[in-house]
Amino acid sequence: MRGFATGEFHTRRDRAQARMAEEGLSALLMMTEAEIRYFTGYLTRFWESPSRPWFLILPASGDPVAVIPAIGAALMGKTWITDIRTWPAPQPADDGVSLLADTLRELAGSGPVGLPMGPETQLRMPLQDFHALQAAIAPARIVPDAGIVAALRAVKSPREIDRITTACAIAGRAFDRVGEVAGAEVPLSRVFRDFQRLCLEEGADWVPYLAGGAGPLGYDDVISPAADTALAPGDVLMLDTGLVFDGYFCDYDRNFAITRADRRAEQAWAQLLEAQEAGLAAARPGATASEVYAAMQAICAAGPGRLGHGLGMQLTEGLSLIAGDHTVLEPGMVITLEPLVALEGGGIMVHEDNIVITENGARQISPAAPSQLPVLA
Repeated sequence: MRGFATGEFHTRRDRAQARMAEEGLSALLMMTEAEIRYFTGYLTRFWESPSRPWFLILPASGDPVAVIPAIGAALMGKTWITDIRTWPAPQPADDGVSLLADTLRELAGSGPVGLPMGPETQLRMPLQDFHALQAAIAPARIVPDAGIVAALRAVKSPREIDRITTACAIAGRAFDRVGEVAGAEVPLSRVFRDFQRLCLEEGADWVPYLAGGAGPLGYDDVISPAADTALAPGDVLMLDTGLVFDGYFCDYDRNFAITRADRRAEQAWAQLLEAQEAGLAAARPGATASEVYAAMQAICAAGPGRLGHGLGMQLTEGLSLIAGDHTVLEPGMVITLEPLVALEGGGIMVHEDNIVITENGARQISPAAPSQLPVLA
């Protein structure tokens, strides 16, 4: 079944309101896609348009209230939200500001309103409108949300984990079919287009992210769009996909040798798998993100970049596997393990998998990679 039952959102609401009480917040204000969807289930690709702001208010008690452009009322009405207030956006002279201010005064009074302000957050309304909102609700103040929303989203429910696992399985079936679309003399750009088609055929809702690379001894980066350069015998091809199923991402990659595998590429592949296993063993409840990073970095020694991150409603969210991130792992967190090695005389190779933290350690939810570097004949 797509979406979540209302009880899932009641649990999210109740957990947030309990933490709001601890922090003395009268309301939470959300305005980005992931924040609003987390509390409502409101799933649409209309967020690609930056013309309209969207708002959701979670009061200290009671259900969330949506303050949104009129174009979104019908879809929001299909969620569990019943209090939906709209304006005919876009309306540059007052694009929802007065309606939002009135609603905040009603729901929060003069108490502090928490707004997510930490890493990976953004203000999805014009800055001048934000200043106008602050003035309109005075003496109430907009303050940091104390990390409440990020902390809630970091620990996934079993239903969320099921969505991510399904996304991983879809990508796995597409990776199993790479031999249908990739081989010597095939342009990398065509491989990218065809691989996205495979993902859709296997059940992806859409493929917002696909990156990769190819070269005789690895590739020079892991974020480039595809060039029209044809694959050649001996190349290593990497595809890194972030496809979406029911609003949740997977994010992992796979490597392939074209026609034949160079010995150095095979050695790098073995080193990547060893590092990934070390990360998997280190990723247990109570461990920190930095400890998981250290376990992998000791094997791949690939420099200061991060070797993984949180995953969920967004392609990357929450913690980073770096030396300076001391976030404590909890059961229910979903993260990526992404070791990287440099090949002597060549480029780099990266391997990425997705795991969930459980009470007993880590469990891999992306399909297992082969022990030998796959060769596409």
